[in-house]
Amino acid sequence: MLSKKDLQIAIGKRIREIREKKNIPQQVIAAKCNIEKSNFSRIEAGKTNPTLFTLYKIAYNLNISISELIEF
Repeated sequence: MLSKKDLQIAIGKRIREIREKKNIPQQVIAAKCNIEKSNFSRIEAGKTNPTLFTLYKIAYNLNISISELIEF
């Protein structure tokens, strides 16, 4: 079982991986999700614990399902 911190890091890495694969700049996806770029950066770095709704907005704007964010 992953610790809370390890889970945050894994989800953040997964978001970054998908975003970069789709060639979407961080500031663009952050704006689409209505999240400050600095906060989005913290999510990708695993330094914050995003809510389920925040993960939903990120997944929606990456055109993926939430479950794809936790496939690692």
